[in-house]
Amino acid sequence: MLPTLVRRVGMVAATGVVLANDHQEKLPIYPIQSPEILLQETPSALEKQIGQVRKTVSQTYGDAHAQVQGVVSKWIGVEHSVENRVKSLISPTEPVTPGILYVGIATLSGSVFARNRIILTRLALPPTLLILSMNQFLPQTTHNIRAYLSDLEDTYLPTFAQKHETGKAHSTMGWEMLKEKVASGRESFGNGVESAVDKLQEATGLKVKEAMGWGNRVESKVLDAVKSLGDSDKKP
Repeated sequence: MLPTLVRRVGMVAATGVVLANDHQEKLPIYPIQSPEILLQETPSALEKQIGQVRKTVSQTYGDAHAQVQGVVSKWIGVEHSVENRVKSLISPTEPVTPGILYVGIATLSGSVFARNRIILTRLALPPTLLILSMNQFLPQTTHNIRAYLSDLEDTYLPTFAQKHETGKAHSTMGWEMLKEKVASGRESFGNGVESAVDKLQEATGLKVKEAMGWGNRVESKVLDAVKSLGDSDKKP
């Protein structure tokens, strides 16, 4: 009796296990969506260093390129300003081609002539001939250059410009005084020579003035004086 009961209980338990397994393995009637798989890329330490170096190199190259472009733009602007300034200084009424050649030849000639001279002559003669030749062959261009340099002095070196103007005024005044003294000395010398010739002529009886042509000069002076007096009398 007891073995039969135990056999029945074991059969019932086995049947329950089979039913439970069948219930768990039963598929749903609706389709099941597969889960999304997300892949996250994680760079290595070497890749991070390479990326940082590449970024630094690119930034440095960009900065250097910008600086070079800025320098080139400034240089182009300087070239245009210099070209415009040179065109404004050159006078359109003067032929530049032969004039500048003559100036260069005169300056080089000064260097050749002063080659075996003292150091002061070697330093002073070429620029002196340069200035003189420019005044001779390119006077209007030289005047424009002087005016431009004077404007630069007034703008950037006002104190020096004032002293320069004072020196120029003193130099002009001294030159005028020197010319007056030379003229007066020449006149005094001529009067002295003329009085000496008169005394010689009175002492010897020789007509020295006529032989030297001074008589005609005296007559022309007298005629000019009489003519000037007549012109002044005619004026109301």
